[in-house]
Amino acid sequence: MAITYNDIQTRAQSMFEQLTAWRQHFHRFPELSFEEVETSRIIAETLKKIPGMQVETEKGYSTAVMGTLSSGDGSTVAIRADMDALPIQEENECHYKSVHDGVMHACGHDAHSAIGLGAASLIGGLFQTGELEGTVKFLFQPAEEMADAYGSTGAPYMIKAGALDDVDYVLALHMSPEDQLGHFKVHDGYSMANVDVFEAVVTGSGGHGAYPHLGKDPVWMLGPVLQALHGIVARRISPLDSAVISVGSIQSGSASNVIPSEVHIKGTIRSYHPDVREMLHKELEKAFSVVRSLDGDYQLTIKPEDPALYNDKNVNQTFRETLKDLYPHFKILDQPFGLGGEDFAHMTRTVPGAMFFVGCAVGDDKTRDLHTPNFDIDENVLPIGVSILTEASRRFLSEKSDAG
Repeated sequence: MAITYNDIQTRAQSMFEQLTAWRQHFHRFPELSFEEVETSRIIAETLKKIPGMQVETEKGYSTAVMGTLSSGDGSTVAIRADMDALPIQEENECHYKSVHDGVMHACGHDAHSAIGLGAASLIGGLFQTGELEGTVKFLFQPAEEMADAYGSTGAPYMIKAGALDDVDYVLALHMSPEDQLGHFKVHDGYSMANVDVFEAVVTGSGGHGAYPHLGKDPVWMLGPVLQALHGIVARRISPLDSAVISVGSIQSGSASNVIPSEVHIKGTIRSYHPDVREMLHKELEKAFSVVRSLDGDYQLTIKPEDPALYNDKNVNQTFRETLKDLYPHFKILDQPFGLGGEDFAHMTRTVPGAMFFVGCAVGDDKTRDLHTPNFDIDENVLPIGVSILTEASRRFLSEKSDAG
């Protein structure tokens, strides 16, 4: 008898204890970007226990892992799960609290990894019984959170190593602690932001604090620069376009009576559309050029990190149908995910793909947002994530079989 989506849901729910154990272990032993040595080892060992799974380690980077299941004809689907934690001191007092000082899974990648393993286990069983044909790749990706010295996060390394070769669709999910369990965010098109980092140096001559008229003060020059900078989004970008420029660091001087010769500024630029991104870069250059009219000078560097996440509408349509069939009483919220960055965007630029956000709010009186010391999830979300990724994959795999 052919498997149904109700079977998928039942099998995923039966894995709850194992999913919880995986998630809590990863949470207890978090590892930073590009340092996911033990996490990737456990994932690789777990994947190797699944019959028919071909496991490749160091797939583009030493901590990247890819598992592949393949049988017969059909589409090729990739499921991506990120593994890295953040440099945050955890404030939760749960039994699975991080044992690594100053390191915490505060963005749900522990849950993403557990769900990825759950989907691999469930899909592996379907391949074994002949209920699926095609290919599924399970991409356990390092370093979603932070770029390395070369400006790259983990996704580009895996792409360059061929992880998406011959892939028809790439799928991912993300925890959403601001939304209740049973709420999903699914959005077509641009859904998360381009991420650019800017660094600038404003230069003058410096001088004695008692004789400012004899020198050129870069701190004073910075005033109109900041006015111009913060006016870019308010007055140069259409209110209908999403954009942000924020200054995160200003550093200058070391003594109370010395006017410094330099001011160092760092910040972030966020946008959705490519034309808005280009305009923000040009306007930022104009803002800093103000210092030249004040007898100063500047150097500005803009470093692109992640592109905007673009969700394919056809992949999302399968997500929506899967959600409605599996969980008809749950709510789908059609809205962008915000101006945060997500390096999964590199993958959806390479092949059609989409990410959805799944509500996981604990429901207590604490704020447990992403990237906060109190972040946590309702672990009932874990089998839900497994069900959706498994059933969506099953539907994509059946496309070529049905067409044939």
